[in-house]
Amino acid sequence: MVKAIQVHKVGGAEQLVLGEVTLPPPGPGEVRVSNEAAGLNFIDIYFRTGLYPAPSMPFIPGGEAAGKIVALGSDVKRFRVGDRVAYLAPLGCYAQERNVPAKMLVPLPDGISCKQAAGMMLKGLTVQYLVRQTWKLKAGDTILVHAAAGGVGQILVQWAKHIGATVIGTVGDKDKAKLVRKLGCDHVILYRDEDFVAKVREITGGKLCDVVYDGVGKATFPGSLDCLRPRGLFVSFGNASGAIEAFNIGILSQKGSLFATRPTLNTHTADPKNLARMARDLFAVVQSGAVKIPIARTWKLEEAAEAHRALEGRQTTGTAVLLP
Repeated sequence: MVKAIQVHKVGGAEQLVLGEVTLPPPGPGEVRVSNEAAGLNFIDIYFRTGLYPAPSMPFIPGGEAAGKIVALGSDVKRFRVGDRVAYLAPLGCYAQERNVPAKMLVPLPDGISCKQAAGMMLKGLTVQYLVRQTWKLKAGDTILVHAAAGGVGQILVQWAKHIGATVIGTVGDKDKAKLVRKLGCDHVILYRDEDFVAKVREITGGKLCDVVYDGVGKATFPGSLDCLRPRGLFVSFGNASGAIEAFNIGILSQKGSLFATRPTLNTHTADPKNLARMARDLFAVVQSGAVKIPIARTWKLEEAAEAHRALEGRQTTGTAVLLP
């Protein structure tokens, strides 16, 4: 038996219940990982509330974790007991231990802690595909990053500056503005006090942005489209304020032959070889010091409900993890 957080009924944070589950031996192609840390992300809230339906009930939340391998199933040849690994998984990371298909694992290099890895696999790999695959960001590009002080936003700001882009970020208050400036944000917009579309026009001298990275959703759409130059790209990768409702696709032509996409991490990591390449790219930029992954807050496993409330209340900045 291992301790785990389960959701028996979708709803508020109170539905996160600590209990014990029976864990069978790892099957063929699986390993058992003792989780040292599990990442906290908005997608966990989407599953808890039912916005994203879980495949079965009850379920264990959590989509990223890191730890050590404690047992191997048959046919596993790439890993050994004791190896430090990190992984993404559809669900199940809010637990002391779990069985994971070996194809989902990536080895952790020296210099990257389990806390860092658990807090950056989902967010860091999201940024990897955003700047390397969705749009091949290059020096001289101008981008707008909504929620720049959030977990994905902080990594995105740093990585984009490392590449050489001009970064405009939106944040909710002056403390967050100070934070993202330290990370390299060239221009910061306080979205509660300022019209972000007007500010983008002012900052760019009317040239607007090559790309808008929008993880906020409903509250920033369609204003984000008005921040794009003709043939610019709108990247919607999250719904922190609610999902974007259906819209007339003709608006893209009216606003300058714009492109729009709604990518997901699962599509990019479905191929284990691409997952490994993405992870190597992420770990390399972190090891170089160009992107830093400080752990802003930790909670014990039994404090998962408190952690979700803080996440929902926008009381966190950067990376937060559970410690099973």
